[in-house]
Parts: sequence; C-alpha cells; structure tokens
Amino acid sequence: MDRDTSLPHHLPIYSGKVRDLYAPLDPNTGIVNEKALLLVASDRISAYDFVLDSPIPDKGAILTQMSLWWNEQLRDLAPDHVLSTDVPHAVSGRAVYVRRLSMLPIECIARAYLTGGGLKEYQASGTVSGVPLPAGLQDGSRLETPIFTPSTKAPAGEHDEPMTFDQVCEVLGEPLAARVRDLTIAILARANEIASDRGILIADTKVEFGVDPADLDLDIDDPIEWSSLDPDDVQLILADEVLTPDSSRFWRADQWQVGQPQTSYDKQVLRDWLSTEASGWDRADDGPPPPLPEDVVLLTRERYLEAFEALTGAPFNPPS
Repeated sequence: MDRDTSLPHHLPIYSGKVRDLYAPLDPNTGIVNEKALLLVASDRISAYDFVLDSPIPDKGAILTQMSLWWNEQLRDLAPDHVLSTDVPHAVSGRAVYVRRLSMLPIECIARAYLTGGGLKEYQASGTVSGVPLPAGLQDGSRLETPIFTPSTKAPAGEHDEPMTFDQVCEVLGEPLAARVRDLTIAILARANEIASDRGILIADTKVEFGVDPADLDLDIDDPIEWSSLDPDDVQLILADEVLTPDSSRFWRADQWQVGQPQTSYDKQVLRDWLSTEASGWDRADDGPPPPLPEDVVLLTRERYLEAFEALTGAPFNPPS
C-alpha cells in the first residue's frame, strides 16, 4: 500500500480505500490549519469492497489531473473545493489542497443510461430510486433525461442504500434537496455534452457537495441542521473527485449497444478477471481477492490513461 505517512508538517486524519486526508500544520507552531486539507489520491484500487494488493501505477495522478480538468469545465455550474496544486514533492501530481468542508450526508448520483444496480432495481419495480421509467428498457438504454438516484452515505464497511427524493427531502429539506438534485443532473448533462464529442458516454456519476461551516458561523465539527438551510443563502461546493472512472461509468461511444455490457474505461477489466476461474477467487467467500496478474494491472492502467487523454486532448505527464 502507498499511504504517505511521513509528510512533514501534515497530520494524517483519514485513510480511505483509495484516498488519504491530511491536515496541514503551521511549520513554526505546529497548529492545525482548520480551513484546509491535503487530499491525496493513491494508486490503490478497490473492487467488491476490498482494497486489492495490486496498485495501478499512476492511477492517483491520472484521476487527480482528470478531476482538476473537470473542475474547470464545471466552474460556472458549481464552485469547487480546490485551493492549490502546490503540494509536497512526495505527492506531487496526485494531491491537492482543498477547502475543509462539512459534507452533505447523502451520495448524489445521476444516471443518463440504465445499467448496474439501477438496472436491477428497474427490472424488479420499473423504477430507480422511486423514479418511474418507461417499460422495455434494457442494459445500456439511454434515458430520455438524466435522473437523480441518490443513496445513503453508509459508514465504512457497510453498503449504501438507494434513496427516493422524498427521503432526501426528509434529510435535507425540500429546497436544498431540489437544489442538490438539479445540480447533480446538470453536472452529468454538461459532462456528457463534453465527453460525447470525445468518444465517451458517461452512464452515471456520483458527486459530493459540501458547505463551508464558516458561512454558517459554525466550526468544522459543529453539527448542521441540514433541513433548515436555505440553498439561496449557502454556497454548495463541489468536492472530492469529479467525473473520474472511479466515480462514474465511462463507455466507448462507438461500441455502445443496448442490451449488452458496454466496453468501459474503468476497473471493470479487473472485476471481469476476478470473476473468472483463473483468479481462483470466490466472491461468496469472506477472503480477500488475490493479487492481479501484470497484464490485468497494465490493461487497467491503459483504460484510465485512455479516458484521460481522450477527454482532455492532452498527453498524461507522470509526476517526476
């Protein structure tokens, strides 16, 4: 694993499956900067709720640079959390300093195509997160308009559960819930306008929003009564990674075909290998997956790299 545990003047405060957070310290006093965080994207990769023993070279840098590129494309829709890319050399290219925010307690997901868990729910009920959809849709069907399909933000080790919009209103209040819904859908719609011209379809995406507690005269650890917030009086800030193959489903537009699995730019290639007899792994068992063979590692890296270069139109420059 590549957790950076020895960054001078930075206090480790959280280590997730693929990203780590540090609080900057004043080099003279050692006092924590309460307004900022160092967000580091590692080369770790997860599948089926396990962090694999095989990192994907340059993955953290590819996804960090892709998020920064998307932030520029979306800035007129929502401000983002980025403060600076001038980070310690040890994490150069795969880390950013960001605003320290209070995060909304739901996962904001929008879908433009039907697949994955949304497809399973549709096949069972004709709806996705309570949104009724036309009959006869198949795997890969394009939806008439993108839909908001939020989920709970489950604690580590537990699974997120789909939420209806009414349930989101109970948590956030209807005005803020409507703002979050509309903004999530607008982000996916904008992203598909851009990506489709570059040969990529974005089937769905998860985005995260936060608010600056200082705007509410609160400290970072103070609880927030979300349902009391007026979205016209508080700024929703786009946070975490944005529109990467880890948070979204990217498909090759020229190979899109309804009724079958699509060719993707994400970690589906390693999921496919783990599902084969060659891996020797049974998902039903409690044990972790085995290390990935070198060809699967390289193919996964190539898919991430291809997505980055197709979207941005620029070559990827690995951190020195």
